[in-house]
Amino acid sequence: MKELYGYVAVILTVAAYIPYYRDILRGKTHPHVYSWSLWAVLTAILAGLQLQGGAGTAAWVTVVVGILCVGVVGLSLRKGKRDITTTDSVVASLALVAIVFWLLADKPLVSMVLAITADMLAFIPTVRKTYHKPYSETLSMYATNVIRFMLAFAAIETYTFLSAAWIITWVTANALFSAMLIVRRAQVGPPPG
Repeated sequence: MKELYGYVAVILTVAAYIPYYRDILRGKTHPHVYSWSLWAVLTAILAGLQLQGGAGTAAWVTVVVGILCVGVVGLSLRKGKRDITTTDSVVASLALVAIVFWLLADKPLVSMVLAITADMLAFIPTVRKTYHKPYSETLSMYATNVIRFMLAFAAIETYTFLSAAWIITWVTANALFSAMLIVRRAQVGPPPG
């Protein structure tokens, strides 16, 4: 059954990114290059930690997300807007520092905490940008992420902090981000044009 959850989560992952890629190409979605670049690096390393921590098939989702993040980075460099503030640069720098400490830490639990910290710091530029421009992100991707990460959680073969913490963090972050998008869109009204 856990393998089935893993397969479904991978399928949902790819399905979530299809409208996201489409919206980037149409100029509707504008991914923040700092967030997505950091996520591409972090996700690749986290896949290794999850495998080490016993995540089993749940790590498949992480591997697929890493590959798809690289694609978003490429598209954001070509089609993205340069909406970068000093705060974004500071947060990205802090995320990079957390990544360096994470890589130097020889303790898997400390490494996971640092990885999650870096991931959430990397999310800040996207949250800031989207708060001000709530139609600059594709809501369906983040809402689908909640479901796929819940399935990835169900697919974990051995529940440990290493195998589950990152997944639980992203269920929560995607749910809160989706809620913020819904509220902000209601506040600003229909999209322009």
